[in-house]
Amino acid sequence: MTHTDSRTMRRVLRREIAGTIGLLTDEHDFRAMRRYRSFTFDDHAAYLKHVEGLLRTRALQGSHTTVALFDPEEYAEFCTQKGLDPDNPSSRTRFTARLAVTGPTLPYEGQPLSDLLPALVDEAVRQATWEYATTLLARLGACTSCGEDLARAAFARASDLLVRILDTAPPGNRHLVCSVTGPPETLVAALHVADTDGDVKLDETEALEFTTVLALGLATESPGGLVIRASAPGNPDRVYGWRLRAYGLEPLTAGEVFDAYCTDVESGDLISPESNVDYCEPPDLGEVKPAQGHNH
Repeated sequence: MTHTDSRTMRRVLRREIAGTIGLLTDEHDFRAMRRYRSFTFDDHAAYLKHVEGLLRTRALQGSHTTVALFDPEEYAEFCTQKGLDPDNPSSRTRFTARLAVTGPTLPYEGQPLSDLLPALVDEAVRQATWEYATTLLARLGACTSCGEDLARAAFARASDLLVRILDTAPPGNRHLVCSVTGPPETLVAALHVADTDGDVKLDETEALEFTTVLALGLATESPGGLVIRASAPGNPDRVYGWRLRAYGLEPLTAGEVFDAYCTDVESGDLISPESNVDYCEPPDLGEVKPAQGHNH
């Protein structure tokens, strides 16, 4: 009887343990892990099927599982730094435990793996974009004229502009995209804002990432733009935007917004405009434009 009670209690305790699974999302990463003899899977599709089965089983047992993006190159570096044997399951476990704290992760909530995989990759891109933009901002240092921290000033400026944009936007849900072009690549950040009868909700992490990318564009005077799409029941969606300028935003005309949305980026061919969408000029943000460059 005591033995049975112990097994029952262990089953209860297992439900209290949160777990993390490091997931190899694509064939390239999967092939990289096959060089380790202790990694016994030989087919990526079968591997994903087994992962999904494990996730479902844990969910049915009442266990919470977090899915992390497993990068073989980062794993190899981790093992080198820690003096671990990469061809050992316990090393992969230790790396996965670190991913639960530092890496891009998503909770498993019963969704198909086909939905979870792209969402996890998007989360990884978001985190990498924010980290890269933060690093570039930090390198700006202080203003040689007044000593003010340029990154802090740019972030404050971007925060103020974001507040003005949301305050002047029409009622409804808003989807904002900010892109900053520069070597070696274009950085893109998105922000979703839900507005239900004046109750505005947004994800703080998304807002931080969005503001950071906008701040980088303003501080470095890099080519870029910001567009917003506002949607409300019973009304056409409104789309408008700005191009980035030194510490400011320059409104796009309705024609420029139309051209941006109705031109194929790759071929340059025209695309039919969406129905029930107004491409328009942005509202006045109600601000005094700062001086060119860093504003003393």
